[in-house]
Amino acid sequence: MATTDMGELFQQKIDKEIKIEPRDWMPDAYRKTNLRQISQHAHSEIVGMLPEGNWISRAPTLKRKAILLAKVQDEAGHGLYLYSAAETLGMSRDQMVADLNNGKAKYSSIFNYPTLTWADMGAVGWLVDGAAILNQVMLCRTSYGPYARAMVRICKEESFHQRQGFEILLVLSKGSAAQKAMCQDAINRWWWPSLMMFGPKDSESTNSDQSIQWKIKRKTNDELRQQFIDMIAEQVKILGMTLPDDKLQWNPERKHYDFGEINWEEFWNVVKGNGPCNKQRLDARRKAHEEGAWVREAAKAHAAKRLAKVA
Repeated sequence: MATTDMGELFQQKIDKEIKIEPRDWMPDAYRKTNLRQISQHAHSEIVGMLPEGNWISRAPTLKRKAILLAKVQDEAGHGLYLYSAAETLGMSRDQMVADLNNGKAKYSSIFNYPTLTWADMGAVGWLVDGAAILNQVMLCRTSYGPYARAMVRICKEESFHQRQGFEILLVLSKGSAAQKAMCQDAINRWWWPSLMMFGPKDSESTNSDQSIQWKIKRKTNDELRQQFIDMIAEQVKILGMTLPDDKLQWNPERKHYDFGEINWEEFWNVVKGNGPCNKQRLDARRKAHEEGAWVREAAKAHAAKRLAKVA
């Protein structure tokens, strides 16, 4: 069958909401787009453990420490689900990790910002995980089957993470003047980077139209960003805090919140590796990979020994 015919049949499956599975025929560009997106998502979960792991030993109570430990463990699991999904597209996990460690692969720009206070754990949960959830709920219906199925469990756990973050800020917002100031400061620092998480504006997004057609994505970057702003602009009122945008106001004609201009120069600078913590994050990942080599070797030896016994 001609490639054009295969392409038409492929699009028909997409249009009928039939999931694409690993052994199905797919265009090379579809495979590459999914592989890039899923592997970058996996990298983001793994690198995202670092700014939060920084606060495990400094959590204010034993309960807070246990909750944060559980959250970081969840993120490790999310990375494993996603690496497994990406492997079905033909790239080994070893290669994906190598691409991350040598700087070839990207991960979410948000994790290149520092977590300076305990309130940052609240802001990361409420804003960063909140932004992630809006995108990830859409991915539960993405057209590639292994990715969609992985996202179902991930979204359930991410919803807990967002509520945990909001609860941290809620407690601080009802505390002392210093705690309230800490809460507001964290919101101020994480608000704009959170908006950047959705990616470049639609007019500068090179893959968006094709990804929408193939139903890899269900909404554009700007649509998801607007949905996030509308949600957070109402939730922040419960905290008695403000968002650091003097242009933020409800537009009754659009039935959405208007907002100020994002600093796209900062966004692209971070994406290109020049953010506050880019070098720190990659150095930490390389160090962990090198120091964990003995664990990987021991696991391989144990697996080989078990296989030899079966044989």
